[in-house]
Amino acid sequence: MAFDNSFWALIGLILFFVLVAYLKAPSKLTQTLDRRAQRIRNELAEAQALKEESKRQLAEYQRRRREAETEARDIVAAAQREAAALVDEARQKSEDYVARRTQIAEQKIAQAEADAIAEVRSTAVDIAVNAATRIIAERNVGGDTRLLDQSIEDVRRRLN
Repeated sequence: MAFDNSFWALIGLILFFVLVAYLKAPSKLTQTLDRRAQRIRNELAEAQALKEESKRQLAEYQRRRREAETEARDIVAAAQREAAALVDEARQKSEDYVARRTQIAEQKIAQAEADAIAEVRSTAVDIAVNAATRIIAERNVGGDTRLLDQSIEDVRRRLN
């Protein structure tokens, strides 16, 4: 009997299947594919968990950013209110200072007027006393000087 190439190919195929069955290649291939499928499932689950975690972190960062923006607006508003209060306080102090200085100036002017009036009166009294002294001296040329001194003192007392 002559064996042709087809026969040997069949024998080779049968031996290949026997060898594959003997080495349990289908179960090992299945196990390898199952392990790979499980590893892919685990990676997908981990990727999903990371995605959820990143979404939570993004939401947290956005919340913090909104809070920081709100806080920054509050700080700016507080600073503006404080600046306005400082400006008002400075304006009030300036107005008070001007009012005090005006009052002091008015008091100095009133004092200067009072001093001027007192000086004018004093000068007027001195002039009146000198005039009275001359008049009395002229009338009382040879007389008593005691009456003259008493009259001068009386004029001074009445004018001051």
